[in-house]
Amino acid sequence: MWRRQVFETDCTVSVSHTFDDLSAHVDLDAAVELKAGDEVLVHGAPINPPYGEKVTERRRATVSLASAWQRTWARMMGDLECLDLLEVDFTERRTL
Repeated sequence: MWRRQVFETDCTVSVSHTFDDLSAHVDLDAAVELKAGDEVLVHGAPINPPYGEKVTERRRATVSLASAWQRTWARMMGDLECLDLLEVDFTERRTL
């Protein structure tokens, strides 16, 4: 499996813009498990609900499943990017 598998499916998009929740969530109709390197492109205009509201819409989405090479590359890059979060300090600390 050295090539991406691409297909279209319907989906449900939920966007919330409230005091307690600022989020966007996509539920695909296709029974597919997304893994590292996979991509989902939701078609249509951006959904921008006014403050205090939650909007749910049906949309069409294009799903691109990563090849074995792309999946491995995405995992390696994700692991390396986690190292950016580490801060190592070699200063001497003395306690009295």
